[in-house]
Amino acid sequence: MIAFKGAGAMNNESRSGRRPLKVGLTYNLKRQDHDDAEAEFDDIGTIEAIQKALTNDGTEVELFEAREDLPERIRVSRPDIVFNIAEGVRGRSREGQIPAILEYLDIPYTGSDATALGVSLDKAAAKELLSFFQVRTPRFALIKAGSIRETDESGDRRVPDLKIFGPSGGFTYPVLVKPNTEGSGKGIDASSLAYDDASMRRTVIEEIARYGEDILVEEFVAGREFTVGILGNGSGRRVFPPMEILFLKKTDANIYTYDVKKNYRKYVRYECPAALTDGQRTEMEEMAERVFDGLGCRDFARIDFRMNASGEIFFIEANPIPGLAPNYSDYPMTAEAAGIDYETLIRSVLNCALERYGIDRD
Repeated sequence: MIAFKGAGAMNNESRSGRRPLKVGLTYNLKRQDHDDAEAEFDDIGTIEAIQKALTNDGTEVELFEAREDLPERIRVSRPDIVFNIAEGVRGRSREGQIPAILEYLDIPYTGSDATALGVSLDKAAAKELLSFFQVRTPRFALIKAGSIRETDESGDRRVPDLKIFGPSGGFTYPVLVKPNTEGSGKGIDASSLAYDDASMRRTVIEEIARYGEDILVEEFVAGREFTVGILGNGSGRRVFPPMEILFLKKTDANIYTYDVKKNYRKYVRYECPAALTDGQRTEMEEMAERVFDGLGCRDFARIDFRMNASGEIFFIEANPIPGLAPNYSDYPMTAEAAGIDYETLIRSVLNCALERYGIDRD
């Protein structure tokens, strides 16, 4: 019988006899792919792959699409633990919606809590917090959606003066303009790179009109792009070797956009482990751990970096719910390079959460 030592103990103690671990799988299902509206959602193939990996490990898996009726459905079913990959539906705290519901119902779940997810999704907040942990990040400014206002009868709109966070001085162009609380390259394309003040302000206005949210403007780090996967907690945590995203057509403006990610075979190839010196690899992996700890991540995450021509490494953003699409997402690629196959990776994420809650499967 499954013995609970922490959250959910009452649910377990009320059962008698032996039965499989009951795992709920929460997700948002992608139903269209013609634009980036559902860029962060998962297709049915990913859901089925995760379900298969968990079922093959002897668990009972119940699917819970993150619809409006999810709170009641999951309250009635009451799984022993939830494997959460739901991105939420709307708002800057959307990634924390399902974890908050699960905590309210006292149901254990995999991954980071609502606070860590909310801070991580808010790129500006994450960068400000991580500066306390000596994590290097490009200079940036946050432009509030409500601060854009019309200035004359022509209807021209004006971007307020920027308050730049980071080393003193103005921006060094080019800068990257992107929504502050989106992931999966959403809202980023070739026009997101601005080479002067006028084009930056024009792009900010266009992005606010399109997404209706605050916009992050940050110095663009021309150079190499990397991502680092992390699995586990505490002393048992494992940092996967950095993976480099190599653009097939190299320019000074290579950006890992949603279109590039969706059509990666056309634009990039991946190298893992990346070709780095021992010092560079150590610095990047240690920085990834400081990000993981500073943001309060749990169980698994993926951290993105860029490196300039001088070899300086800059934190770009954290992904506490990294994509888990087999043969596609970056996180499983980094795990595979570390010798962890897909099914083992999925089961390992679950086991990290079980151990954290003190849940004994035997």
